[in-house]
Amino acid sequence: MLDSHLGRYLGVYEERFEPRYGPLRRVVPRTAEAFLECGRLKNGFARIRCPRCRGEHLLAFSCQTRNFCPSCQSKRAAGFAEKLREEVLAPVAHRHVVFTIPRALRGLFERDRRLLGLLSRCAYEALRRTWATGFRDAGVVPGMVASIQTFGSYANFHPHIHALVTNGVMTREGEFLTLPRWTPEAVEEVFRRLVLGRLVEAERLSETFRDTLLTWERSGFSVYGEQVVHETEGERLERLARYVVRAPMPFGVVERVGEEEVRITTPPDPRTGEREMRLDRLEFIHAVCRQVPDPRQHLVRYYGMYANRSRKLWQGRWGIGGWGVEAEVRKEEDAEGADRPSRRSGSGNWARLLRRILEVDPLLCPRCEVEMVVVSVITEPRVVDRILGHVAKGGGDDPFAERAPPAEGAVETLQ
Repeated sequence: MLDSHLGRYLGVYEERFEPRYGPLRRVVPRTAEAFLECGRLKNGFARIRCPRCRGEHLLAFSCQTRNFCPSCQSKRAAGFAEKLREEVLAPVAHRHVVFTIPRALRGLFERDRRLLGLLSRCAYEALRRTWATGFRDAGVVPGMVASIQTFGSYANFHPHIHALVTNGVMTREGEFLTLPRWTPEAVEEVFRRLVLGRLVEAERLSETFRDTLLTWERSGFSVYGEQVVHETEGERLERLARYVVRAPMPFGVVERVGEEEVRITTPPDPRTGEREMRLDRLEFIHAVCRQVPDPRQHLVRYYGMYANRSRKLWQGRWGIGGWGVEAEVRKEEDAEGADRPSRRSGSGNWARLLRRILEVDPLLCPRCEVEMVVVSVITEPRVVDRILGHVAKGGGDDPFAERAPPAEGAVETLQ
């Protein structure tokens, strides 16, 4: 769909979408065009060879876009989850907390995406202040990894924060104190006042409108954090970490309807109970393009005991460097296998991430099940065309020729 309608979308954007959503951001066409080239052998590839049977295959390059390509975002999410578990998070229980804001403010954050960082900071500050009051110690800090998401289930722009938060706080002496009880109402009230106050300070909101929002019986702000992952549930924590940085739209639930419409299967609408939405194709493309982040905009933030400086401090005091005992076991295994080639660089890193997503090894020879190696990288157009022409004449069935994304049918649906 995108390959045949992108030019049309860009052509009508000024007339159809700009009056409501503002000028087209330059990053959008660059990202969409890069996605259309993802996994295409014509753009270059790596030659991989089995050391046993000497069979060769061609492995296409990926686009590496953020928050757009489901395949590349899945690999990015797998790497993020692995880093959190092995290098960042302390071996304590964590709580999954979601912070949302009312509809009346969402357009403000879309027009000025720099405010998304403000939203993330307010989420952390609300937790820190509330918990410091509960422990009666202003010096205690929780650890928080915040993921900024801008998409809802209904193809809408819905800025909110998914946070992995320690279920407790660390004192100045390095002692970890478990949270005695979860008080979402108190956190929500602090979060609401912080967001509105910071928007007024940034001159993005008038004091009059702020006071009006503060009088609403149903504020539209919410803080939900009932899900707790205990320190013994490393695999569950890693799955949750992949979820909080997932791709914006599950393209697998998108279905073409006629020539101009698509149907999106969604969770039940809280107001109407409907489970599907229909959009014309340009509206669908626009909904996806709205989720592309600005260049150099960080979508993951680290706070409190997980900020870079603080993390080194508590890891040194606790004598650990990752997910508790499991991290120590990994260190021993790495020491025993020091002579083996590293799996954390180049194609090995790519393959390791796909193993986590697909539970198969993409560099395993389909004939003899031996791990293949990269023998060359081909990017010269003349050489690429020559090799692809030779493969086409041979009529070989190469399982690596056109990579499918982790979600079945995702690229086919959009393209």
